[in-house]
Amino acid sequence: MRPLTLLALLALAMLCLAGRADAKPSGAESGKGAAFVSKQEGSEMVKRLRRYLDHGLGAPAPYVDPLEPKREVCELNPDCDELADQMGFQEAYRRFYGTT
Repeated sequence: MRPLTLLALLALAMLCLAGRADAKPSGAESGKGAAFVSKQEGSEMVKRLRRYLDHGLGAPAPYVDPLEPKREVCELNPDCDELADQMGFQEAYRRFYGTT
């Protein structure tokens, strides 16, 4: 008798769990405010963004400053940084490290 009761309870638990797995969450029908989107929707959104940026409608590409690494070196040296505030970066870097 005990094994039959245990088997019946297990079968009932399996049916309940299977029913929950098949059911959609309450907010899934609307599609708005969902935390995740499908792979297809995400891919379409990225394609639109790329198209927008490729046509020059988006923000311009950032300008790469060739002196930025030297500016960072000068900022790490307190004396060079102080002199750069007074005379300008290129002159301060030239005095401390040679030609720019």
